[in-house]
Amino acid sequence: MKKALLISFLISFCSQLSFAQTTITIKNTNDAPTIDKNIYGHFAEHLGRCIYGGFFVGDTSKIPNTNGVRNDIVKALKELKIPNLRWPGGCFADTYHWKDGIGPQELRPTIVNKWWGGVTEDNSFGTHDFLNMCELLGAEPYLSGNVGSGTVQELADWVQYTNFSGKSPMSDLRAKNGRKEPWKVKFWGIGNEAWGCGGNMTAEYYAGEYRKFATFMSDWENTGGITRIASGSNSSDYNWTEVLMKGIPLNMLGGVGVHHYAVIDWGKKGSDREFTEEGYFKTMKSALKMEELVTKHSAIMDKYDPEKKVAMIVDEWGGWYEVEKGTNPGFLYQQNTMRDAVLAGATLNIFNNHADRVRMANLAQCVNVLQAVILTDKAKMITTPTYSVMKMYAVHQDAKLLPISFQSPLYTFNGETLPAVSASASKDKNGAVHISLVNVDAKNKNKIEIDANQLGVKNFTASIITSGKLQDYNSFENPNKIVPTVFKSFENKKGKLEITIPPFSVIVLEGK
Repeated sequence: MKKALLISFLISFCSQLSFAQTTITIKNTNDAPTIDKNIYGHFAEHLGRCIYGGFFVGDTSKIPNTNGVRNDIVKALKELKIPNLRWPGGCFADTYHWKDGIGPQELRPTIVNKWWGGVTEDNSFGTHDFLNMCELLGAEPYLSGNVGSGTVQELADWVQYTNFSGKSPMSDLRAKNGRKEPWKVKFWGIGNEAWGCGGNMTAEYYAGEYRKFATFMSDWENTGGITRIASGSNSSDYNWTEVLMKGIPLNMLGGVGVHHYAVIDWGKKGSDREFTEEGYFKTMKSALKMEELVTKHSAIMDKYDPEKKVAMIVDEWGGWYEVEKGTNPGFLYQQNTMRDAVLAGATLNIFNNHADRVRMANLAQCVNVLQAVILTDKAKMITTPTYSVMKMYAVHQDAKLLPISFQSPLYTFNGETLPAVSASASKDKNGAVHISLVNVDAKNKNKIEIDANQLGVKNFTASIITSGKLQDYNSFENPNKIVPTVFKSFENKKGKLEITIPPFSVIVLEGK
């Protein structure tokens, strides 16, 4: 009898713990930074079916297109308010010679994509195609320059080709190829993953290479010039950031990159959709490490740049799993489940809350690769749960950060714990307040109280991304299984919001 009572008590106690209330305080302050819209950027590499069979089908395709670029993808990304797009890599960038991708397509040389699948690259999608596509999207292009196998002159010529309106060899060549006016490309990466596929360089060697390349990249015509971005660290390589910040003059440095993927184990990444709670927990543990990485890299940057003039650019992030069964292992095609929605929401909250330093980020990758927001199958196209999260979070773009403070409850699995609740908040130029909440816990609901009295808004509405199982995903047969829906499980009691957030879900509240 005593044992039964004890068990009953423990069940009741654990249930109460599961519903313990978390109080979130939001500070309405004028000195908070603006959340740069470029945090919501994307990445398109010549990898698998991202470009060919993804964005680009060619102008003879029966799939509706504009100059070979799929109209349905353009429409979907415009609805996402995509602010920027990084191209052509990734590892591919440091074997890419941009002059191979201009001029008549039938005259362009072919190469072998040594990094991704050993397929033949015919260069039918090049500089004009990409930059014109960015104009269709209303997105800023972010070009990754070839440092690994390219030359200083080659990269300097590319800047002149895309940006110079006067008479010069490169602007004349651009006009000959059908484009009189320059595109005025602002963002330029000087190499990619120089510590690895970009040349296996040491930090000290790369800092010298960066200084050399950056010296010859100039743009005197366009307001603000260009933003030169250094190839940043591999996850927690803090020495890399230290060496770059110490060894490169700040007036040559617009941004420093950081790459971090949520991976269970690089040797055995786990299934994209047939995973257990253990696989989910380990993925989220890796994803939430982003908070530590951003904090520690920021502290190093603060030593050399206390005024925060140099941006942190997290230009590759996302979940990385084993490829979908039956697909080319070099194409990195994976499904996108509720796990990815939670991962995206929690990561974007981290970026928002560090908006004083993080001013650009690029989800890897946009179409058919890794944590894609769009998947295609010939003429079919679907959006993923990650797409829905980024669309919901678009309200934070260029909004004023509202700093938050709270003590998160814990998500416990096999004796390990993670913060269960993730949150960020902002106020847009029209005075609307948006609060994004994520419950990382795979099993338990969480109760949250938010004191909204200081926010100057009274009426709230909300939307949610959730599903019956963590492993649920949108398929070509059921493309709308996971989409945002209206969320009503909250009360506004005299300016205090009381919210019950389901397990593994993402919510965005709007107050006006």
